[in-house]
Order: sequence, then C-alpha cells, then structure tokens
Amino acid sequence: MVTGAFADRGADLELVGIQKRFPGFTAIEHLDLVIPAGSFFALLGPSGCGKTTTLRLVAGLEEPTDGRILIGGKDVTTQKAYQRPVNTVFQSYALFPHMTVLENVAFGLRRRKITDARSLAHEALRLVELDHLAARRPGQLSGGQQQRVALARAIVNRPALLLLDEPLGALDLKLRRQMQLELKSIQEDVGLTFLHVTHDQEEAMTMADTIAVMNKGRIEQLGAPEQLYDLPKTAFVANFLGQSNLFTGPVLGETSTSITVDVAGRGIVVPKARSHRHAGDVTIGVRPEKLTLHRENPVADSSHNVMGPGRVRDVSFTGVSTQYLVAVPGIGTLVVFEQNRSFGPVEGEGDEVWLTWNVEHGFGLDDDPADWETKFVADTSTKSIAAQRRATLVTELEEA
Repeated sequence: MVTGAFADRGADLELVGIQKRFPGFTAIEHLDLVIPAGSFFALLGPSGCGKTTTLRLVAGLEEPTDGRILIGGKDVTTQKAYQRPVNTVFQSYALFPHMTVLENVAFGLRRRKITDARSLAHEALRLVELDHLAARRPGQLSGGQQQRVALARAIVNRPALLLLDEPLGALDLKLRRQMQLELKSIQEDVGLTFLHVTHDQEEAMTMADTIAVMNKGRIEQLGAPEQLYDLPKTAFVANFLGQSNLFTGPVLGETSTSITVDVAGRGIVVPKARSHRHAGDVTIGVRPEKLTLHRENPVADSSHNVMGPGRVRDVSFTGVSTQYLVAVPGIGTLVVFEQNRSFGPVEGEGDEVWLTWNVEHGFGLDDDPADWETKFVADTSTKSIAAQRRATLVTELEEA
C-alpha cells in the first residue's frame, strides 16, 4: 500500500448525552461514547437498534433531540453536514455513471476548487490499488472495485472522520471477506478515524479495534472484539455476537475464586473473575465451540463441568465444523460446534451423549434474569418506516 500524504491521524469523536426521538418512537435513549483518534471503531447491532441513526447524527444528516457531538474537541452539534470534517461511504456507492473513475474521485476536490485535484485523486486511487483503472467508468468495474472507488472518493477529501454505513452489504461473501481485510489495511495506512456501522458480527470483529454492541438505542457493551466474545456482559451480547448456551439458576456456594450455580440440579462452576454477578439468581454461559461430546459419562474432574446425558437431535455439517443440537432433560437444547478432524460427523442423530467444558471457559452475565424487559417499544407503522426510507434516499442523492 502507498503511504505518505494520507498518514495524518484523524480526530477523536465524542458523543455526550445523545438522545434522538422521532414521533412515536425513540431511536437513541441516552448515548455517551468516545472514539479515539486514528481508531477503527464499529457500531454493531440489529436493525432498529439506533446505529444508523447515530451515524446520521455524526454526519449532520439528523439533529439530536438532546446532547452534544464533538469532533477533535470542537462542538459540531449545530453545524450542517458540509461544515463538518466528515465523509460517508454508503452501501449504494453513489458513483456518477457518466464520469470516469478519476473524475468521480476528483469531483469533490474540484467543487472545492483544489488546484491539484487530479494528482490527489490519482494518489487516492493508488492507495486503493485502482489507479490503473482511472480511465474506466463505474459500470465497467466489479462491485468490489466500485466500493474501493467510493472509498477513495471519501478519503481524498482528507476527513478527520470517515463514516462507513454498511459499506460491504451489497457484495458476495467471498468478496466481502476480501474487502474486510483491505479496508482494515487502508485504515491502518491512512491513519484516519473510521466509524463503521454494521449488523454483520464477523465484519465488525475482523476489522474493528473496538466494538460497541447496540440494542434498543443504548450501548450494551463496548470493548475489543475478543473481550466481547470471550466475556459478554449481557444475554443480548452473548447471543448477538456469535452463539451461546445460557443457563439460569441460584448460586449454591462460592470459594475465593469461583461460584457454583444450580442448573436443574447440577452444580456448574464458573470463575468469579469471569462472572459479573456472584449471588442470587444468575445467568451463566459457555460458547458452543468450548463443548466436547462424550459417548460415556466422563469421570468427575474439578477442572471441568459435566452435563448430561442428552440426546443428539440434529447434526449439521458446515465445512470447518459440525454443529450438534443436543437435548438435555430439564435444561433444553444445547448447541455444540466440533472441528472436523475426520471424515463425517463423530456422533449421529439419536445418540446418547454427555457434554463437558473447561471451568475456565464459562462466563457469568450481569443481567438480572427477572428484568429482561424491553426498554421501550418502537413504532413500526408503515408511515414512519416510509418517511425514514425517503429521508435516507434523499440524503444519499444529496451526498452524490
């Protein structure tokens, strides 16, 4: 990759007490967030969680009901979109079909009357490794190449903050994975601050330094990808960021290093350091790939938890691993991922099995099992949805 003129770091972003309410529903309840300069930050969550609204607020395409937005320490809450040091890359690319690739990238610079627009555009295209296609039109490019042109057009303006709104959603799986690595590499080269909005867990974990998992207008948990996956704080994070087997029960006892939870008459041990709650009813969990299947009841071992017997209900071959659904009486169905080290599944449908996992692989959530209620209800009337979609389309046309 080419470095040099694009090596300057971006600015930090701070959201203070942000609220956004639309007629009939709340998009963002209360949001405080600091994104350090030069980082690759991902807002991850399902549709309707408030992540895209947050991005639009930062871009200046929406106004907050309450709160402040600071970029590089400067309050930009009341500034218009064109006044902010921000550029956005949309999923739709929004390239001009009648212009060449070079003209598309240089368009914004020429509107600002930058004298060396052409050379800067070439530099941005070299950064995304497309300068050899500068004379082509967007219709002659693949989807991945068009995405990189859109990225070059955004970077060439040297924004302090680059916003990525589901930028890879229109690409096929293989190309999407390739672009994930390329985007991360480009971000490291240019040193700008990237704020990436996505519902794709793999995408966020592959590219981002830090992930904020959003749910119903709030941040459920924030941290490094490995931290969120290995030690989720809530049931929502545990199930949205991958899959989890969760159990709820009262704490039976504790030592200086662990707690024992009664799960349908079985004592399940979890390290205190990996549990957010140590008394009362708690929810504990373990990831499917941490489980091991046994055909016979394993010998008791203080370093492992044992559950079973259960019955294999379903076997699904996924290539790298095989997924087993195991029904355990009194507990429910557990998911097990086993890496494929031999040809075909190890266990078959209907087999009796026991499950074990290392005590150190379990985790305890901060959720109160009696308090898993919806924080607020969204108004999903067709009128509201249509208005939001129209606003999004108008914004993308204006950006183009």
